Formats: sequence, C-alpha cells, structure tokens
Amino acid sequence: MAEVKGIANGADMIRFEHVTKRFGSKTVLDDVSFEVKKGEIFFIVGPSGTGKSVSLKHMVRLLTPDDGRVLVAGEDISHAPDSDLERIRERFGYLFQGGALLAWLSVADNVALPLREKTTLDEDEIAQKVSRTLELVEMGRDGDKMPSEISGGMQKRAGLARAIVRDPEIVLYDEPTSGLDPVMSRHIDRLILDLNLKLGVTSIVVTHDLNSALSIGHRIAMLKGGHIVELSTPAEFRESTNPDVREFMDAQFKVESGPAPRQSAVKGNQ
Repeated sequence: MAEVKGIANGADMIRFEHVTKRFGSKTVLDDVSFEVKKGEIFFIVGPSGTGKSVSLKHMVRLLTPDDGRVLVAGEDISHAPDSDLERIRERFGYLFQGGALLAWLSVADNVALPLREKTTLDEDEIAQKVSRTLELVEMGRDGDKMPSEISGGMQKRAGLARAIVRDPEIVLYDEPTSGLDPVMSRHIDRLILDLNLKLGVTSIVVTHDLNSALSIGHRIAMLKGGHIVELSTPAEFRESTNPDVREFMDAQFKVESGPAPRQSAVKGNQ
C-alpha cells in the first residue's frame, strides 16, 4: 500500500493545548500540544503506557485534563457544560480496541444500536442505513450473523460500521489492528483510508502498528514519557534521526540479520 500524500492545511478539528494528565503520582501526559486537521488521518504511536489511549479519551472527555484543554472544532470540550457535551460528542464515532460488540445481538442489530438510541428513524430507515454501512465495510452479507460466528477481523469491521453509522465527522480508532494477522491488518488499513476518501472523515488512530501509520497516515505523533518526541509525515518519520524514533522503528522491523531497511519496511514505499 503506497504512502498517503499529505493534505492541504485546513481548519483544526482537534487541538490539544498544554494538556497534562496525572494518575496519582504518575504523569501520563505532560504539557502536550498538537493539532489534527480536518480530513486528516493522524496516527499516535509509541511504547505501551505512554498515554496514547489516554489522549484519545480526552478527545471525547472520557477523561478531563488536570491542566490545559482540548478543543473540538474550536469548542473547549474539556470544560464544556453538560448541555453542550453531548452535542460535541455527536461529532465522533469511536472504534474500541476489541470491537465491543454485544454478544446477544446480531451484527446488524449491533450496528443499528446507535440509530435506535439516538435518532427518530423508523425501522425501515434504520435497516436501509445499516445495510449501506455494512456494505461500506464489506460485510453486506453478514448482518444476520452473531458476533461469535465471525472472525476477529470481521468483529473489528462490524465495530467500525457501528462507529460510522451516524455519519460522524471524526472517527477515533483504538488499536484497530491489534490481534489481527498481517493480511487482515492491511485490510483494516484500506478500510480506514477508503472511509477517509469516500466520507471525508477526520481519523485519529492510536496504534503500535507502524506499518499502518507509515502506509496510510498523513502525520504521525510519537509519545514517550508523557511528551510528543516526534510529529512528522511518514516520510519524515522514516528518515528521522531522533533516537527514540529509530529505536521504535528498529524494534518494529527487526529481522534475524538485524534491523530491516527503513525504506522497504512498508510495502509500496520501495
């Protein structure tokens, strides 16, 4: 998969301004600032425990910063009153790490759940919307199946369908390729890219999978020790001399004879 070219500078969809988050004596995010542009595929990578998922949760105020603020399309979600919070959250779809499907509901009913809970659509309209959305994630024939009857990759796709069924402006992905084989991981990458191109959504992806970030990202932020140690395009990230980046890349692409050449680490970038 060829590297995605950069997007034109647009309006900020997400902005972190000097965000600090502590859990007891541990500072997970330390004065973190960055912005995500409208229509961008933005990756957050880094070692475990460095605040990647914590950053994602701040975007929908599942967590609130101890210092600083998070803006969503110019609105301060960190300090928004309850009357505004739900409206701001309506901009988002969220793909949880495991897909988070309800085991007692069919795939179609899982996807339909946000429509039944949050809209006034009748059942015929819901069925049509669910069918179109399942087609987008290449599961048009799987709506009647139960979560236990489908693979982990299909569960991720069904979870993605549920995340986008209400046409969000922003989709948050928490480790979308975790636990998947390389073939299915690249399939998920292609779906993320297709949704970005077809629907124009802004995508923020938390992942350990550098193949994904280098293949389909517009920009990559690397977190380590509560700080952003690198924020660059995939091409810049691949050639970075930052020792933290080099260590992370070498750990990802290591082979028996030593680190794999960075230029060939991602198919399509040779």
